[in-house]
Amino acid sequence: MEILTEENLRECAQLLAGRDPDLSRILRQFGPPPLWARKPGFATLVHIILEQQVSLASAKAAFNRLRENISVVTPQRFLTLDDVTLKAIGFSRQKTGYCRLLAQALVDREINLNKFNRMSDDKIREELKKLKGVGDWTADIYLLMALRRPDIWPRGDLALLVAMQKLKSFPFRPTQSEFEEIGKKWRPYRSVAARMLWYFYLDGER
Repeated sequence: MEILTEENLRECAQLLAGRDPDLSRILRQFGPPPLWARKPGFATLVHIILEQQVSLASAKAAFNRLRENISVVTPQRFLTLDDVTLKAIGFSRQKTGYCRLLAQALVDREINLNKFNRMSDDKIREELKKLKGVGDWTADIYLLMALRRPDIWPRGDLALLVAMQKLKSFPFRPTQSEFEEIGKKWRPYRSVAARMLWYFYLDGER
């Protein structure tokens, strides 16, 4: 399987539910999770950077203001925005710097997002992490949602840690190493397990 689709996502959710009674409970209660697919490209990476360490709602609001300002979110158009405009939109000084560096790297063809379809998960992660401000979590979310790779387990995702604690009735939130270890049994469809846990965390809200 190269990418997740609505159809194989449902099939994989059923498969994982057959392996894990806790995931089975999610599936029975809420049904299959949404695909939550995003269009690959610069705009989605900017949106994911905005989501770093803030609520999804505030990141979405800022991204919508960005679109209202420049209509189509391209590297060239982004680079026309000054600090004052970006601050008013909702970009911190740090995220302004990250997104400008990303935009410039794309304009200068230092990175080509269109080539990612032919690259492995690890190679894509390596390429993305060359960019300042793009760490494991940002790269993993891009792989999971934009490229729809089937076996991505986002490092450091707080919602997944909280969902796992609740689902498994742990007294404490799992450590990152525990999170990684638990995820191993859901290979090679950890992207599906992540969606199921997010769906559980959101209480079945699409």
